[in-house]
Amino acid sequence: MFSKVLIANRGEIALRVVRACKELGLKTVGVFSDPDANLLHLRFVDQKVALGGNSAIETYLNIPKIVRACEITGADAVHPGYGFLAENATFAEELEKRGIAFIGPGPDVLRKMKNKLQAKRLMHEAGVPVIPGSLEPVKTFADAHDIAREIGYPLLLKACLGGGGRGIRVIESDDDLKKSFDSARREAQAAFGNEELYIEKLIDRARHIEVQILADRFGNVIHVGERECSLQRRRQKILEEAPATGLSPTLRAEILDAAVRAAKALGYVTCGTFEFLVTPEGNFYFMELNARIQVEHPVTEEISGVDLVREQIRLAAGEELAFRQEDVVLRGHAIEMRINAEDPEKRFAPSPGRIVQFEIPRGPGIRVDSHCYSGYTVPPHYDSLIAKLIVWDVSREFAIRRSREALRSFFVEGIATTIPLHLRILSHPDFLEGNLHTRFVEEVWQEDVKGGDVRR
Repeated sequence: MFSKVLIANRGEIALRVVRACKELGLKTVGVFSDPDANLLHLRFVDQKVALGGNSAIETYLNIPKIVRACEITGADAVHPGYGFLAENATFAEELEKRGIAFIGPGPDVLRKMKNKLQAKRLMHEAGVPVIPGSLEPVKTFADAHDIAREIGYPLLLKACLGGGGRGIRVIESDDDLKKSFDSARREAQAAFGNEELYIEKLIDRARHIEVQILADRFGNVIHVGERECSLQRRRQKILEEAPATGLSPTLRAEILDAAVRAAKALGYVTCGTFEFLVTPEGNFYFMELNARIQVEHPVTEEISGVDLVREQIRLAAGEELAFRQEDVVLRGHAIEMRINAEDPEKRFAPSPGRIVQFEIPRGPGIRVDSHCYSGYTVPPHYDSLIAKLIVWDVSREFAIRRSREALRSFFVEGIATTIPLHLRILSHPDFLEGNLHTRFVEEVWQEDVKGGDVRR
């Protein structure tokens, strides 16, 4: 086991990692940018290192500064959290050269999965269903046109090194493809340093289902159930549930088995998430692997009783899985609502600023993961997530009811938040029936704006 872990992140995930490390008896190091000098987790770490600067590029994405902080403090491991350097193979390699552990998969796996097309090809070779489209980079418009004719419109033109919803264009026709192909290559080169593109069929009104896996260095791989992540805005998740509602036992088993099979084929180690699209007809396809802890991991923790961050650290230290697949028992239903500093009434404009009052809901089955407090100033430099409200109950129906009441007693004064959006979602007839798809949030909010029903 490690002795000292540097947490190369900020916000609620940094606080979450500190607590897991403390439970394992590990010393911790916090790093911070200039605007983050008063972050809550810094009160609990054993050492702090100022990175100097405001932007992510100057601080949390600055590999030499993070490595130097490890050397100064004697940290023998780094937990990257999510975002920033969490899936950066170069960062993992730099740590490896210095004998510092990266709490995540090895650089080889990170490099394989960074290229989305390569990841898709690997999954195809492992017998995991992949979305119809190209398995090689599409180098010319003529090639793109041939593939489009084969799979049909609409389709997605995607950057091989894209991610996080970036580097994707929706193509509806031959004219769209002709207009977009060269410009998409230029944008991919500018944004990701690689102009390669690939094509996938656009699966409309699909569901986004992901599977949580844990794997050790001895070849043991298990899943910890699946999550429903269909509620998104601009391809960014906003509300998640576990388990997914409405999956047949057969389809659920097939998806879970595919994720475990894919992890074994990759030689994956630690904690990861395999993401799938499920069509209205009940077909499913691999979409991507997130080789890190996910923002939405608490819903899985709540229904399984497994501390995923603690297990991630143990597995990265080379320890064996503490339990087998049959030991994982899922119970009840959990919902996570991402509370963002955004104004739904103003097209989700960012809403940084000082939080005058921050009062969280309390009670049975209610968990709030947050770094915020009354008097905290939300900076404009980083992600808008300020809290995650996680609710558990014995059934989906009761979890929804408990979630609504928890939202009504969640007070954030001084900035706008997405709490009104969540209240609307949790009362929508289609949500209550489990009729979910990836365009659900945008359609619901457009209904409200047009009808003047923007609720607080």
